[in-house]
Amino acid sequence: MKKALFILSILFISMSYGQEVKQVPQVNVNGEGKVKVVPDQATIAVTVETKGNNAKDVKKQNDEKIEAVIKFIKKMNLAPADYKTQRVALNPQYDYEKKKHSYNATQTIEILLRDLSKYDELMEGLVDQGINRIDNVTFQSSKLAQYQSEARKLAMKEAKLKAEDYVSVLGQKVGRAMTISDNSQTFYPQPMYSAMKTMERSDADAPRETLAVGEINITANVTVSFILE
Repeated sequence: MKKALFILSILFISMSYGQEVKQVPQVNVNGEGKVKVVPDQATIAVTVETKGNNAKDVKKQNDEKIEAVIKFIKKMNLAPADYKTQRVALNPQYDYEKKKHSYNATQTIEILLRDLSKYDELMEGLVDQGINRIDNVTFQSSKLAQYQSEARKLAMKEAKLKAEDYVSVLGQKVGRAMTISDNSQTFYPQPMYSAMKTMERSDADAPRETLAVGEINITANVTVSFILE
């Protein structure tokens, strides 16, 4: 019985080695899809920073300014879900020359502004209430998912067109896709904005413009392997 099993194993191995591994002809290409969109929203990160020699007093001053900032934000009728405290810190700092400690308190609030026409009013009010640092302003679209879908479709179309260009001179055709890899990353440009407290206007009645909105590029990148027929 053992001898018979041994002979069958040898025959199976011989047949396996005798079979040729068929290579499936493929073409690998990259595709990019890009959709340009005028942003209709902005995420704004602003900070109140206070300094002093007494930790308790520094924190109290910072809290008072933040309280005024939050009251102003509420007056702007922003939804409660559209603003939040992002970061709170109270740090000691040592002056080696004077050989004494000081303290630095910061609180950062992140705001989602859904109406960019209110940008100037919001930023001026924040500065008036104690904001002394603008950390970041990021443009975005409320229809991001829709535009990302459009960009992905454009990326796939470009990939297929590239594959067809490559094989057209070979007398072959592009078949079904074997693999698809999504290499997309989302980047948002930063706006140009002016310091509202120091900006001078030649015409006091002219509307103030302190940032250039421009456009954002929503991009999708794919790598596709097509079978050649």
